[in-house]
Amino acid sequence: MKYWLMKSEPDVFSFEDLKSRPGQTEPWDGVRNYQARNFMRDDMQVGDLILFYHSNTNPPGVAGIAQVASEAYPDPTAFDKKSKYYDPKSNPDSPRWVLVDVKYKADLKRLVALEEMKAMPELQEMRVLQRGNRLSITPVTQSEFEAIQKAGMGKA
Repeated sequence: MKYWLMKSEPDVFSFEDLKSRPGQTEPWDGVRNYQARNFMRDDMQVGDLILFYHSNTNPPGVAGIAQVASEAYPDPTAFDKKSKYYDPKSNPDSPRWVLVDVKYKADLKRLVALEEMKAMPELQEMRVLQRGNRLSITPVTQSEFEAIQKAGMGKA
C-alpha cells in the first residue's frame, strides 16, 4: 500500500463534497501536470490511502482521509471542448491525461493545518512542506500519513 497527499481548493471541490457524492466517490479530473499524472498512471493502486488537503484557503491543511478507488483511466475532460481542462493535443486513442477515482474513507476530528504540519518534527522531510513544492499530488510515507492522521484525531 502507498500513501498520497492530494490537494483541492475547497471552493472547487472539498472533502465535504466528496462525502456527498453518490457512493462517496468522485473522479479526480483536471490534473494537467505530467509528474502528478505519472503518479496516478504509474504508481497509484486501488486501496492506497490519501490525505485530502484543502489548498488556497485559510488555513490550508489536511481535511480528511480518502482512498484510491480505481486504476488510472483516460480523463474525459481532456476531450471535452467545453471543459476548462480541454487539451486539443490529447486524443482518445493515445490519451495524454488520466485520472483515478477517489473515495471517502474517514473523517478527522479536526483539520491539520499547514502551519501545524510544519512544526511537527516527524514531517520535516515531507514533500508538500518543501519550499517551492506546488504539485497537486505527492507521495507520502506511511509514518507521515500516520502522524497527520493521529494529529487530526486529536491524539498526541
